[in-house]
Amino acid sequence: MSGKYDLVIVGGGISGASLLYTAATFTDIESIALIEKEPEIAAINSHHTNNSQTLHFGDIETNYTLEKAADVKTGAELLAGYLENHDPDREMHKKRSKMVLGVGDEEVASLERRYHDEGFGDLFPKLRPIDRDEIAEIEPAVVAERDPDVDMLALQTPDGYVVDYGETAKSFVDSARKEPHVDVLTDTTVEDVTRNTEGYTLTTDRGPVDCGVAVVAAGSHSLQIAKELGYGEEMALLPVAGSFFLADDLLNGKVYTLQMKKLPFAAIHGDADVHDSSITRFGPTAKLVPALERGRLSTVSDFVDVFGFDGASILSYATVLADRTLLPYVLKNLLYDVPEIGTREFLPHVQKVVPSVELGDIERATGYGGIRPQIVDTSAKSLDMGEAKIVGDDIIFNITPSPGASTSLKNAKRDTETILDFFEADYTFDEAAFRADTIEHFPRGS
Repeated sequence: MSGKYDLVIVGGGISGASLLYTAATFTDIESIALIEKEPEIAAINSHHTNNSQTLHFGDIETNYTLEKAADVKTGAELLAGYLENHDPDREMHKKRSKMVLGVGDEEVASLERRYHDEGFGDLFPKLRPIDRDEIAEIEPAVVAERDPDVDMLALQTPDGYVVDYGETAKSFVDSARKEPHVDVLTDTTVEDVTRNTEGYTLTTDRGPVDCGVAVVAAGSHSLQIAKELGYGEEMALLPVAGSFFLADDLLNGKVYTLQMKKLPFAAIHGDADVHDSSITRFGPTAKLVPALERGRLSTVSDFVDVFGFDGASILSYATVLADRTLLPYVLKNLLYDVPEIGTREFLPHVQKVVPSVELGDIERATGYGGIRPQIVDTSAKSLDMGEAKIVGDDIIFNITPSPGASTSLKNAKRDTETILDFFEADYTFDEAAFRADTIEHFPRGS
């Protein structure tokens, strides 16, 4: 296999697939290829068993500021509009109730401030505070057997999009494949990327591919490739593996707990699986692992490449992990994978959502969970909780779009505009058509 393209995208997860759909459908770039190392699109972190299946709007994520929530909201509405337009039979997503639950005086007061004083009630017209009785109507198991003298409040919205990001990525790719100038090369591993006089040469296990512009959307591997080209030297990765516990038919929608401050990891929540509402998932846990892909020992050496083992990286890891909030959290999460002990230790988190759950009601899920890379800034010796993107000479590296799949189309739109800048106005982007296919289908109203 060999070929030459204007644009090559490396990585067939939700990030790469979103960009392929956007660039192939709404620009006049003459030739585009997507290269994916797995036999299927979205086989790793975008697969529905390996992520939270949540479309984050910022309404119930209590670690978001109002400014960040407003930014995330616009990205989520793009993807929600796409799903409403292209998935009328709800094969890729479901719409269910979602809420963030406050239990006790302190948490209730925090949610009331957030809704009334901090502006979240104004930003999200469908979000509303509900009391114990209304919570019980929507999620009976959340209230059953809970102490009646403990105050409760939830911020709830019907716009709880539960998404199979793997199937959504495949939908993006299928749409792009309709264009005659698009090639999708699966089961093809990129072994090296080198600069040439006209762009880049990608050496693959099936032959070389040349392009004018490249976008690497390969998750944790993006930083590995970036470093090989001399980018991202001030970055290291903290790979975090998420896992879930399963129970039978406890919740109708999503129920989040309040986010722990200073933690970059998602708050523990419970929700019904996107394809089987009789399965309730609780999680995610957050375990640090020295690999770039969950359960693949071959990627341990890739992690070593990204780590670097220089003084700055080692000192940065030590500084980050010594944090008084993060260190106990990390150590506690190591226990959750230990047979018997792990389930017992995780049970109180489940009981915060559903008080009646007993030890025998939950089990650790096997085959669930992926890896979310957290960026370590080795110059500041700190965790960078935002988006990790590197824009180089005619090349973009997407490492960890924030907050992940929810803003994939917004990220794709921005990358498309950058790509057109690389081509110096040779091509155009039909933004009106892009919006007509996506956000204009988002259902608004009170």
